[in-house]
Amino acid sequence: MSDKPAKGDDDAPTKKKKGKLGLIIIAVALLAVGGGGVFGLMAAGVIGGGHAEEKKKPEGPQLIKKGEADPYAPPAKEGEEAGGAEEAESEGGDEYRTAYFTFTDDFTSNLKDSGSMVQASIACSTRRDGRVLQWLAKHELAIRSQLLSILADTSEDDASTVEGKDRLQKRMTAAINQVLIQKEGFGGVDAVYFRNFIVQ
Repeated sequence: MSDKPAKGDDDAPTKKKKGKLGLIIIAVALLAVGGGGVFGLMAAGVIGGGHAEEKKKPEGPQLIKKGEADPYAPPAKEGEEAGGAEEAESEGGDEYRTAYFTFTDDFTSNLKDSGSMVQASIACSTRRDGRVLQWLAKHELAIRSQLLSILADTSEDDASTVEGKDRLQKRMTAAINQVLIQKEGFGGVDAVYFRNFIVQ
């Protein structure tokens, strides 16, 4: 009998310790990964109900689809019945309804570098909710001032050609939106239209 242990006897307890330690490390790693995954799913709102942040409502006037009620629709004017026939909306064309605003008075201005004058009746459109129409009425004076400046900076050639009038309409649309953004934080006007346009 020898005092030396057999070759395989020393390695057996060490291998068992290494095997148990390895299993513990793997178990801890799986728990960490699994816990992280669960936390990620909870943060994303997939599981855990009610702890995820609520989705923010978009700010500013919203696009109104045809047939949808406008929560900011202007009230019926005096003499008009509120319960009258509903507007007929077609199913074709634009997906969103279009509302129009007509400025109360005509615009009259001299043209740039010319002895001619322009007189125009102007309207604009929006596909957004009634707040845009309310803001147009509320800030009509500031908008009118900007539009008169644009008319005064328009040449007679631009006022007399289709291309020039198209450019003028785009400049006016941008100016109206700029005033609304400055005053209310949101534009919303899609286009400007000339109801009358006379150069004299």
